[in-house]
Amino acid sequence: MPAKKITMPILLIAIIFMVFHTYPNSSLAADESGSGKTVYVIPIEREVERGLEGFLKRTVAEALESGADHIIFEIDTPGGRVDSAGQIGELLQDIKIPTTSFIVHEALSAGSYIALHMDYIYFKPNATMGASGVITSDGNAADKKAQSAWLAAMRSAAESKGRDPLYAAAMADSSVDLPEYDAPSGKFLTLGPSQAMEVGYADGIVDDRVELLNELGLSSATVVETEPTFAEEVARFITNPIVIPILLSIASLGLIVELYSPGFGVPGTMGIIALLLFFYGHIIAGLAGMEAIILLVLGIILVILEFFIPGGIVGFLGIAAILGSLFLSGYSISHMVMSVAIAFIVAIIAGVILFRKIGLDKGVFRHVILRDQTSTELGYVSSVSRLELIGLVGVAVTPLRPSGIGLFNGERVDIVTEGGLIEKDKPIKVIKVEGNRVVVREVI
Repeated sequence: MPAKKITMPILLIAIIFMVFHTYPNSSLAADESGSGKTVYVIPIEREVERGLEGFLKRTVAEALESGADHIIFEIDTPGGRVDSAGQIGELLQDIKIPTTSFIVHEALSAGSYIALHMDYIYFKPNATMGASGVITSDGNAADKKAQSAWLAAMRSAAESKGRDPLYAAAMADSSVDLPEYDAPSGKFLTLGPSQAMEVGYADGIVDDRVELLNELGLSSATVVETEPTFAEEVARFITNPIVIPILLSIASLGLIVELYSPGFGVPGTMGIIALLLFFYGHIIAGLAGMEAIILLVLGIILVILEFFIPGGIVGFLGIAAILGSLFLSGYSISHMVMSVAIAFIVAIIAGVILFRKIGLDKGVFRHVILRDQTSTELGYVSSVSRLELIGLVGVAVTPLRPSGIGLFNGERVDIVTEGGLIEKDKPIKVIKVEGNRVVVREVI
């Protein structure tokens, strides 16, 4: 019995020790596999522009509000706008949970800048990162001021996550000499997976997302995939720098053609749809606010009023309001100036062609241009020519000095002499009629 009494407490202690020893290990295993955690996967695809920025703002906010534990950004982009990349970089810096860049194909130019803002960077075996020089829309290198600012931004992005800024600088500055990484002076640095691992710009090389989750210790985590909504896809397409001038040109061309068309038809409808698409895309992308819409509506109302209020001032103010709404909606004043100029040139060319081919006989112009004529054939005369009076004999009702009144067959007529004076009651004769001028001579 004493042995049994001693054995029972020892057995109980052993069981308790096993329980407490097992639970921490189970808990650690759960943490390492990510059980109970949520991972958001957000794609960064195609060009970097303001439409992408709007999509990322929405999805990041959604991830944070839902209590996500980690965000993976799957990157495949050739780059894009520097200003949009800067805004996206600020967004990523404010994220308080771990973030990972998963470069599935390429993270070039602005894409490399975005990737450098993440806590971790992973490559697929054939992925690349770099070639981040600033290029203008016409394909030339940007001015030195823009290049200097971008170089500083690239270095800052690398330093913010503890990476060597030298390689970020080499991506943006072709004068940095790194021949060992196939980036001699005059060439922008582009890193492959093994090179990125060597310089500390990659935390690993994985074949797919499953392997990436294993590397991050999140294999059992709940994965939430995000995709752009239809509206966001439309916004990304419409806010593309190439699409904007095309849309505005279609709008101007449609409205010009409509001026020469009877009634309101396809051209005007196309113009209005193009204009509405421009503002719809920019509203979804967060570029246009209510002030731009109000200004647009006001401008359209003023242009319509110009048809009823003469003077031209109302129409001028309407056009100015519409242009103001366009500039308020654009992400770049210089780009909007170029886009509006292209649309204006298209409108002028179309207007000249239509004027030569059609003239002003059709469309709206037929209602606003006066075409009625007063001609003799239509019964319109400036004065009545009294040719029937020639040869009639009458009497001077008043003295003619040299004009006065004569009486012919009982009708009083305004008359004038050839130049001399004719007394009252003298007999007179009509010798000629010139318009409304009746010339008489005294009968002797």
